[in-house]
Amino acid sequence: MARHRGIMSDRLKEEIAKELGFYDTVQKEGWGGIKARDAGNIVKRAIQLAEEQLVNQQKH
Repeated sequence: MARHRGIMSDRLKEEIAKELGFYDTVQKEGWGGIKARDAGNIVKRAIQLAEEQLVNQQKH
């Protein structure tokens, strides 16, 4: 079975997890140790960051 490569870099996921306050869980248990809600919040935050980046690019 093929393993899918994620769109987000590990570095971005780690930064967002730190920002949202559950990076310690990731360090202790890996990404499988986080709650589904936390995973969803990572996605939401990544979308926010991407939208902000697009707006900034359109201004310049």
